[in-house]
Amino acid sequence: MATLRCCDRNVFCDLMHRQRFLLFLIIILMFTTAFVWQLPTVLKAIPSRYVARLPQPLQELGVREHVEVLPASAAPADVSSLLGDVAQQSNSYEPATPIPPTVSTVAPVDSESTSARVAAAVPTETPAPTPTNTPIPIVPAVRLEGFQHQFQSWNNCGPATVAMALSYFGLYLDQELPAAVLKPNPEDRNVSPYQMAAYVNDETPYAAIDRTNGDLDTIKRLVGNGFPVIIELGIEPPGEYRWLGWYGHYLLIVAYDDASEQFWVYDSWFGTSETPMENADPEGRILHYADADRQWRQFNRNYIALYHPERAAEVANIIGANMDDAVMWQDSLPRVQAELGQEPENEFLWFNLGTVYNALGDYERAAAAYDQARAIGLPWRMLWYQFGPYEAYYQTGRYEDVILLADATLHDRPYFEESFYYKGLALAAIGELSSARSNLKDAVDFNPNFPPAAEVLNQLDT
Repeated sequence: MATLRCCDRNVFCDLMHRQRFLLFLIIILMFTTAFVWQLPTVLKAIPSRYVARLPQPLQELGVREHVEVLPASAAPADVSSLLGDVAQQSNSYEPATPIPPTVSTVAPVDSESTSARVAAAVPTETPAPTPTNTPIPIVPAVRLEGFQHQFQSWNNCGPATVAMALSYFGLYLDQELPAAVLKPNPEDRNVSPYQMAAYVNDETPYAAIDRTNGDLDTIKRLVGNGFPVIIELGIEPPGEYRWLGWYGHYLLIVAYDDASEQFWVYDSWFGTSETPMENADPEGRILHYADADRQWRQFNRNYIALYHPERAAEVANIIGANMDDAVMWQDSLPRVQAELGQEPENEFLWFNLGTVYNALGDYERAAAAYDQARAIGLPWRMLWYQFGPYEAYYQTGRYEDVILLADATLHDRPYFEESFYYKGLALAAIGELSSARSNLKDAVDFNPNFPPAAEVLNQLDT
């Protein structure tokens, strides 16, 4: 029987070791390849607030699927009827005279409107105006002192900005306190202006009012008289975050200067200065008047003013006729129409026009305006923040459009109680009651502080 010599055994052992080592390498490579191959899937399954803490290349791998724009609708054959006689409208907008109305509260909204139920979920207290014909002057330059900046935690722009605004009055809140009320689920991507104003009214000694159809002069009058103002606007994140694309965002205005035509803002995302190194002596990030108005109008020029309750009449006098909902929306209509006469391909302006027609109860025109906005192309995050298309399509019986837009918004991001709510309404309208209940329950589970969904769910169960 042949035997291996010592040198043969050594060669044999070396060969075996090499084979085992190669096998080990192959196994490691297989596991590594599988891991890398599955890494995007793994990252997409992790809540986004954790992925956001990873290096940018990994964040990009974890970006969840989305369409580039919201699903389009066929553009209306003729949109001229939506614009009125724009040739007769001034190219420059003249706001309503800043004289408060004689009524003491905002006009009620039609109780049959589902959007009214959403807004009524957290009602906004309106200051009682004191009639006066005295115009409020605009101070050329003002800086409000005493704000305490907070960088937002994940998706906490609204609560963080409210907390910063309240610090002006000496009320220092950690942003998680308002967040617990405004967005119980940390994955919630949006808090609406009416909810933020209601938080101030209901949970603090101070008062707030949210309005739309603002203008730069109103903002300057408010800030110039010591009233902190939060504005909502659309942004393209700068620098390393540009790849994220269009977002809605809140900014706190802390100063302005007419000579340089700019505001200074505290930004919960990007800080209090143009570069982080300057944060030791923060003045605020610069926002030029022209940029402010261009980005602000993407949200119908929404704003929130905070004040001591005893100064309610002063706030009402500055806001003037737009204290009244009916006046505010009626005044907004020719403004948006005139802007569209100048920029007929601006999707945000068509969206605003739909929102105005919704508020005026003209849902057919609202739906047509939203169709035009969708045909041009709306950012895929649009219905994270504004829900007018749901309302218009629901009111006009276009339930499939409601479901289509809700599905596109909720896909991979089931984080919007309003989308669950309107989808539930649409499903109920077409007789799919089981699915309707499921979506309404999702809305309630996601945000227990959102009563409209619970109310409709109870109606379906009775």
